[in-house]
Amino acid sequence: MATGHTDPRRRERILAAALDLIAEEGVAGVSHRKIAARAGVPLGSMTYHFTGIDELLLEAFTGYADHMVAVFERHLSDAATQEEAREAVTDLVHTLSEGPCRDLILVQELYTLAARREPYRALCARWMRRSRALLEAHFPPATARRLDALIEGLTLHRALDDDPPDRSVTREAVRRITAD
Repeated sequence: MATGHTDPRRRERILAAALDLIAEEGVAGVSHRKIAARAGVPLGSMTYHFTGIDELLLEAFTGYADHMVAVFERHLSDAATQEEAREAVTDLVHTLSEGPCRDLILVQELYTLAARREPYRALCARWMRRSRALLEAHFPPATARRLDALIEGLTLHRALDDDPPDRSVTREAVRRITAD
């Protein structure tokens, strides 16, 4: 186990371990001790790097939200026309819904925290604004807001459905929402 200055990525490993544990056990199942063990760091590193579990969780979820915005950006950045943007959104929904179950769990855990606690609600609001800003490069603001909600809903429904709708259904939903 690396220590001190020879371990410049310790904080990042702690944050990654926290997200891994949340995905496996839920927020209620994490503790400093479990995170330290998963990250392979001494327990004292937890209080050295974070004032408490709330700071650690908020920073971990902030990094996760940044990751998800980057996923949006990768899908939407090359779209030059509105039709290409519609197809990019369709691809995004399918990428998210067919991706790791870990992502679905992390999003739901974050939303649960956001429903109960203001710092997480503020984090979700920032994430939504950033996602909508990416969509607004291709669609009017009101359409981007509706489309962002559609992405969330279709992703969840496709991920949990025993027989998820195919791309044509997603494509048609995106077309209808964006046909202003």
